[in-house]
Amino acid sequence: MRHHTTFRQLEIFEAIARLSSFTRASEELYLTQPTVSMQMKKLTDTVGAPLVEQVGKKVFLTEEGRELAQASRDIFAILDRFTMSVAQRRGLEKGRLKLMAITTASYFAPRLLGEFAHLHPGIEVSLRVTNKEQVLASMADNLDDLYLLGTPPEEFDVVATPIMDNPIVVLAAPDHPLAGEKQLSLERLAREPWIMREAGSGTRRAIERLFQSHGLEIRPRLELGSNEAIKQAILADLGISALSCHALTLHQPGQFAVLEGEGFPIQRHWYAVYPAGRQISVVARAFLDFLLAKRGSSVCSPAGGLSCCGAECGNT
Repeated sequence: MRHHTTFRQLEIFEAIARLSSFTRASEELYLTQPTVSMQMKKLTDTVGAPLVEQVGKKVFLTEEGRELAQASRDIFAILDRFTMSVAQRRGLEKGRLKLMAITTASYFAPRLLGEFAHLHPGIEVSLRVTNKEQVLASMADNLDDLYLLGTPPEEFDVVATPIMDNPIVVLAAPDHPLAGEKQLSLERLAREPWIMREAGSGTRRAIERLFQSHGLEIRPRLELGSNEAIKQAILADLGISALSCHALTLHQPGQFAVLEGEGFPIQRHWYAVYPAGRQISVVARAFLDFLLAKRGSSVCSPAGGLSCCGAECGNT
């Protein structure tokens, strides 16, 4: 019996190719692993050549697999453009919006996306939150409509629109000896044990630039890969750190001390980014306009404690 390639098979294969994992693809698509394996076998039989090679738990694409992955993305992009052109003729009654954001944006991106979805219930929305490397890989393949980043990438030619303030503040445990002191010098802060994000983090680079501009260097006591881990280390009296004010979202007043350090808060921004030369969809444009309308509603003042980003740190 002759098999025919289905859009569902291409969707499954594209997810496997992007995630390099059958397991993660099945989780993303809400399918069982046997279903994913069966559909991949049918697709492989139809193509007549192996598409993937599995080494341990890691999946690698064959040459034919790489070609089909790109063809699948092209097909889905054409379908997306068609769907959006229909949506444009019908206003914002129907359509799809695909967002991708770095991990720290999870403190505000779901809330803003929820507000937009409530305004436009006919729009199908999706949000993927991951590390910056995965965001850049997705951007290179043009897989999503908009990307939310703290620093526009230098690797690509992009359109980057600032959508929200992203102040970096110094945090300590509430009973830290420096809590409540005014105008701490950078030299004094540099003598404290610091807890930092991994090398390459945009927040870490901003902190290091500030100290280096005053001829100072801070040597991290700990390097941790997530803001949540850093906050737990602060509360365990392992040191101080500087994080996006939005990382305090949902914390109770008084849970952290916001130190008044020289040069802090470091004023940064959140950006909505998409590849230059790409005409974004009417839905993506509407969401970008929605974000710009919300811009300016968050401010940061260290003296404001946990209200440093509007009401309750990011709850605008």
